[in-house]
Amino acid sequence: MEKQRITLLKYIQEDYNTFKNLVQDDELMFYISGKGLTEEETVNKFNTIIETNEKESELGFFRVLNQEGRYLGHCKLEPHINDNSVLEIGYILKKENWRKGLGTNICTKLLSLAANSFPNLDIIAIIDPENLASRKLLEKFGFKSYFIGVEDNLPTEKLILKSIDKNT
Repeated sequence: MEKQRITLLKYIQEDYNTFKNLVQDDELMFYISGKGLTEEETVNKFNTIIETNEKESELGFFRVLNQEGRYLGHCKLEPHINDNSVLEIGYILKKENWRKGLGTNICTKLLSLAANSFPNLDIIAIIDPENLASRKLLEKFGFKSYFIGVEDNLPTEKLILKSIDKNT
């Protein structure tokens, strides 16, 4: 399979409808929130995304685009909401982009960004324990599971990639 080139661009206000179509889809959001977001949840989430993108120069929420500029999905690299000493990585792809190696491309780009800008920070990923494809992808990059349980009333697994520069 040929590696598809992707570009990550921060969301801007004009991207709302693109984001909305992604996160209100029940099937795409099944492993993230159990179901698609409501209109109110979408507006609140998008406002938080725009605020984060304006505040953070390197971190944020990104549109994933192919070489032709077509929207493939969404990804993030942000300070963890409960612990700013770690980063959180995540992504959502439109269904037609599943199983095409794009998750690998996205992780490669996000982890490179993290290593270059924040080499001393650990990186976590939060997934549904039933999402075997995401777990396999994260483990391929060296992430290790450290929590499986329920959080915010959702089945949750947390994986961590320890910084190799922490002790230097």
